[in-house]
Amino acid sequence: MKRIFSLATLICLFIVALTSISCSKTDDPADNDIFVGTYKGRITYLGDKIKKSADNGSITVIKAAGSYYFRFSDGIPDLKGVTFKKEGDHTLVNIDLKEGVKIIRINASSLNILYTKDGKIWTANGKR
Repeated sequence: MKRIFSLATLICLFIVALTSISCSKTDDPADNDIFVGTYKGRITYLGDKIKKSADNGSITVIKAAGSYYFRFSDGIPDLKGVTFKKEGDHTLVNIDLKEGVKIIRINASSLNILYTKDGKIWTANGKR
């Protein structure tokens, strides 16, 4: 019984340690190869005869293999496959005016999005 209790305690400690490392609010998306962070604030979407907005929405940012995935709350469609260039020490910027306005600025504490594609518009202004 002691062995089972010790194993369960060890597993719980491992999970807590892993969670605190991966969800640190000071994690910098510019400096990590793998990044997961949630920003909260005002989000909006306009497209396909749909208009959605939330003052207390959230955007979960996932970075893997140099590409970013933005998962929005409140039924707003996600943005996938976004790439960035590094600006300064701790800020990433995506500015592309060829296929619509695509401006995304992200750092450890804030996220700003104005992204248009195929007549659809995403906006976000969030903090961590």
